[in-house]
Amino acid sequence: MKHTYKITGMHCSGCTNKITQALDAIDGVNKVVVELPDTATIEMQQHVELEHFQKELTKIGNYQIFIPGSDEAKHAQQLSASHRNVTAMTNKSMAGKYHCPMNCEGDKSYDQAGNCPVCGMNLEIIPELVASVIQYTCPMHSEVIQDQPGACPICGMDLVAITIEGDEENTTYLDLLKKFKIAVLFTLPILLIVMSEMLANNPLYQILDPIKWNWVQFVLSLPVVFYATWMFFERAWVSLKTLNLNMFTLIGIGAGIAWLSSVFALLFPGFFPEQFRTHQGTVFVYFEAATVILTLVLLGQLLEAKAHSQTSGAIKALLKLVPAIATLVKDGQEKEIPIDQIQKGDILRVKPGDKIPVDGLITQGRSSIDESMITGEPIPVDKGEGEKVSSGTVNGNKSFLMSAEKVGNETLLAQIIDMVNKASRSKAPIQKLADQVSKYFVPLVLVIALLTFVAWVLLGPEPALVFAFVNAVAVLIIACPCALGLATPMSIMVGVGKGAQSGVLIKNAEALEKMNKVDVLIVDKTGTITEGKPSLEKVVSIQEQLSEQALLKIIASLNQQSEHPLAEAIVRSAKEKNISFDEVTNFEAVIGKGVTGQVSGQKIAFGNDKLMHQIDVSLSDEIKQLVLGEQQQGKTVSYVAIDKVAVGFVAISDAIKESSKDAILELQKSGIKVLMLTGDNENTARSVAEHIGIDFKAGCLPADKLNEVKRLQSEGRIVAMAGDGINDAPALAQSDVGIAMGTGTDVAIESAKVTLVKGNLSGIVKAYKLSHKTMRNIKENLFFAFVYNALGVPIAAGLLYPFFGLLLSPMIAALAMSFSSVSVIMNSLRLRNTHIE
Repeated sequence: MKHTYKITGMHCSGCTNKITQALDAIDGVNKVVVELPDTATIEMQQHVELEHFQKELTKIGNYQIFIPGSDEAKHAQQLSASHRNVTAMTNKSMAGKYHCPMNCEGDKSYDQAGNCPVCGMNLEIIPELVASVIQYTCPMHSEVIQDQPGACPICGMDLVAITIEGDEENTTYLDLLKKFKIAVLFTLPILLIVMSEMLANNPLYQILDPIKWNWVQFVLSLPVVFYATWMFFERAWVSLKTLNLNMFTLIGIGAGIAWLSSVFALLFPGFFPEQFRTHQGTVFVYFEAATVILTLVLLGQLLEAKAHSQTSGAIKALLKLVPAIATLVKDGQEKEIPIDQIQKGDILRVKPGDKIPVDGLITQGRSSIDESMITGEPIPVDKGEGEKVSSGTVNGNKSFLMSAEKVGNETLLAQIIDMVNKASRSKAPIQKLADQVSKYFVPLVLVIALLTFVAWVLLGPEPALVFAFVNAVAVLIIACPCALGLATPMSIMVGVGKGAQSGVLIKNAEALEKMNKVDVLIVDKTGTITEGKPSLEKVVSIQEQLSEQALLKIIASLNQQSEHPLAEAIVRSAKEKNISFDEVTNFEAVIGKGVTGQVSGQKIAFGNDKLMHQIDVSLSDEIKQLVLGEQQQGKTVSYVAIDKVAVGFVAISDAIKESSKDAILELQKSGIKVLMLTGDNENTARSVAEHIGIDFKAGCLPADKLNEVKRLQSEGRIVAMAGDGINDAPALAQSDVGIAMGTGTDVAIESAKVTLVKGNLSGIVKAYKLSHKTMRNIKENLFFAFVYNALGVPIAAGLLYPFFGLLLSPMIAALAMSFSSVSVIMNSLRLRNTHIE
């Protein structure tokens, strides 16, 4: 037997290996296949209980295993709080550490800066969730700077807060820039010495003879080789020692052989045959080739460091949204405090033009809030008492008080930054192609270089050994697979950042790639197509002795314990009419059907016809006819039963979002089939579906939505699911791309791979366009890298020499290699200016 499970907590291939070994060791298990981000397929001789799997996983780490399906929502709900705590701890522990920009080791991080042990690239710092450090200075004496507020020791004025932007990110670039300047300073004289040989009556030979100029080149090369570019040889040695062959393997071998052979020629000139001698009698040396090659590679690394910092511009922009200080209101006094000192429940003053420091509720006043930086929507939103505000958004021209609800890593902005960080470090499936090619490419290049040397020795013109040596080095240099390694990560990082700026949060690179292949989109109705802010339209009692006011009191009392949007509408309406609530006992939410409980000793049931059927409540033709009339107008209707007798119903309206119809039409034009699955009744669902022009299925329970996703997938369809409720979580997790409305529940957001901050379907259009353009950009990069290497290696090997007499100098090869990497990065950066609105 074979079963598929979901496992949370996996981050990299190391996690999958540990989990595979742990599960495979269990008695009765035949085969285990674990795949990122969260899937495990287990073949068993006999059934093994889930608890046994969980016990083994708990021993090796913070992993949770569960069965996808109808129980997933409950499981996810139970895990959501602990998962958020783990995420916060992970965020805190990961921030400030270093990771490989090529994602060679998945989510693995390092405590110190250095080089990736796999590809040799410079490790990059993982940003903190705060953008700056707070210090205090005197407005009159700027030389006074201290870490705590207080009075100026010179003039006595109160110190004011300032922010010191972190500059650790530029350390790599500045270090490379310093080394590049030194490399150029010593390489240029070497190049001039060699170029002077092309002049008649070389003036330099009037000063020193050729052999002494060779020694000058040797001395000048020492700072270049042993300081400015020594890191390349260190990386090459590590790659050979660990058998993780990479671009630095080729650079180290190529430039190293050129330099060492030149030193050997200086020390033991008699060892070399005539072919290696100049017409002056000296042995050919290649100090200029080695130093120029190394300097050009260093230039490429410098440009990559500069360009790579630009690709993380979205994260930088998000970090800048985090204010450094906030105004705390306590005991009638206001004082400025660092943002990391804010506690839940604190009352904060937000002044005109200020950035909102944390997530919370407005407690006094109202203002217009510019939320464009996290939703992508340019129009400010008017908000008043009791409404939510998010950190990083900008207050308008009015002051208000707010209560802090989410602080630190819990805020929406912090979660956005964390999601962008993780997604930009994740691997897309298409990168497996580049990884596989790179794995075999370097050994193949070494073989080609060796064959090039042999071919030139046997078939080349005199001096054959010189030609063989120079062309073999050129092959090693031009074939560096740096551009191939950069092709996918650069585009992913820029694409994810672009999405975050437009209100589309992408959990990982796989989701970004799969979104481009989606051909069926399943959408929920409430909160997805509709506003998700229903209002109570009508309360109807069919019993004369039971007034509508009394009926509203009963159902409002029952629903005060429910989190469903329909329940909130009923409770809100009752509060507006100053209706008091009775105590409720034995409350139970029946997912997809309604709620039950006891109010004032009476058994109350409130929900759809499925709930009525479940508890054996018969519905008269009279009430069915009244309900049908409301449903045909697109309203959602719920029945009310007291002691198993239907006594009335309520009609609730939920306006269709203005953006829904246009977004669905655009998706349909792109060839995507849109299907609405809703737990609502047939008539209400038909009214909404016909209004926006899509197919639908009504009366769907969570399991029905899940099964529909599975059915479509079994037909070979790539399915995206958009929803916002707990009942959507199983289908969101099962779908190829789960899309959560940012206005929805935490469980839905945790289960999804894409989150739309604004919470409307136009965000799906943005996500689709972004995915399409990012994948096209990746393919362009891979094409450039593949074609470049396919053409460059044969030319460097001398393929054109018999026909055109053309050879590729190792120095030109180094320049071309560096240019190819930078061209890939520049092509990726074009995504920043792409339009997905």
